[in-house]
Amino acid sequence: MGGHNVLLVLANPEPASFCHALAEAAAGALRTDGHDVTISDLFAQGFNPVAGRHDFLTVADPERFHYQSEQAKAARENAFSSEITAEQAKVAAADILVFVFPLWWGSPPAILKGWLERVLAYGFAYVDGCRFDTGLLRGRRAMIGVTTGGTVERFSPQGVYGPIEGVLYPVRRLALEYMGYDVEEPFVAYAAPRVSDEERRQMLDEFAGRAVELAHRDIDRYEPPCHPLDLVPRNAWKRS
Repeated sequence: MGGHNVLLVLANPEPASFCHALAEAAAGALRTDGHDVTISDLFAQGFNPVAGRHDFLTVADPERFHYQSEQAKAARENAFSSEITAEQAKVAAADILVFVFPLWWGSPPAILKGWLERVLAYGFAYVDGCRFDTGLLRGRRAMIGVTTGGTVERFSPQGVYGPIEGVLYPVRRLALEYMGYDVEEPFVAYAAPRVSDEERRQMLDEFAGRAVELAHRDIDRYEPPCHPLDLVPRNAWKRS
């Protein structure tokens, strides 16, 4: 089996954080196993999470800013901003996508949500009529690694937060699986700031092992037969 290309998207502002430790553990294990790993450290890059006309070198409608319309035109004409183009190139090359982030107010940090909105653009990562099992990125794999302040009990069915699967549903189901990724069960470092050093070491080893195990699985990437926008039925979507 040849090595895979892995993109690891990291969303934590503190280099000494446990999220960074998880990312470094997974990247090191994957590289040792013969895989190519690219890390997008969003805070270190100064990634801008705010969408706007600055995302594009073209203008579809100067009177009314409709994000999907502008994304579609930019996808057709290779006219995304350099920041978005660089991240899209990483996504396009990656067989495996790994997110690592802390849980803040029940969701990923805003910088990762902005990355999803700006980088996984209409006409690049998804179009109408191509969702889930027919998504443009089907055949590729993804995994989520998340740290929490809350304990396992708090994320139990009887806990105050409810099961972690529901908390992560917008990222897993409505983003990654929507675009066709085959998504592994999430790795959750529960109560990472509160457990012992030995427990944290075990978490690091487990996450690294999960990443390598994922990379050992067969990957049969789907390549669209034409430009993704050519797959969209006429009048398939309306402006909102």
